Amino acid sequence: MFTEIRDITAFNKQEILALHIADNQQHFIESTDQCLAEAELDQRFTPLGLYKDNIAIGFAMYGLFPHEDHSQRVWLDRYLIDERYQQQGLGKHFLQQLIQYLAVKFNCRQIYLSVYENNAVAIQLYKQFGFMFNGELDDKGEKVMVLEVYGHDNH
Repeated sequence: MFTEIRDITAFNKQEILALHIADNQQHFIESTDQCLAEAELDQRFTPLGLYKDNIAIGFAMYGLFPHEDHSQRVWLDRYLIDERYQQQGLGKHFLQQLIQYLAVKFNCRQIYLSVYENNAVAIQLYKQFGFMFNGELDDKGEKVMVLEVYGHDNH
């Protein structure tokens, strides 16, 4: 299986816009259309296409944001696998890839994300990778999870 994380350009934007999640997941995350529009408005967001064998199967968006304690936080802000490719282990595969990608890109000690507390499937996945709730809520009322990144610095 050949997988890669690609920047989104004019050449692959339509493939990313064609990605969809299951109906029962739609209240957990914005559409790729909304995400790309948000990234155009706020340059701190970087959207990514997730590819398996040269087919777009997922989407992620990350950013570096200032925190009230004057630190900078790396956020894995959006993450989805198209409903046609779910239940194949790709969520785990690409989460591992994204963690390494962000750890190397930012040489960071923590990666943050937020999740609705009733999104049990996502929470279970994130916990498998070591993300833990830190007691904070984001501005949409989602619970914040943080991963302590150890040993990724040299990869």
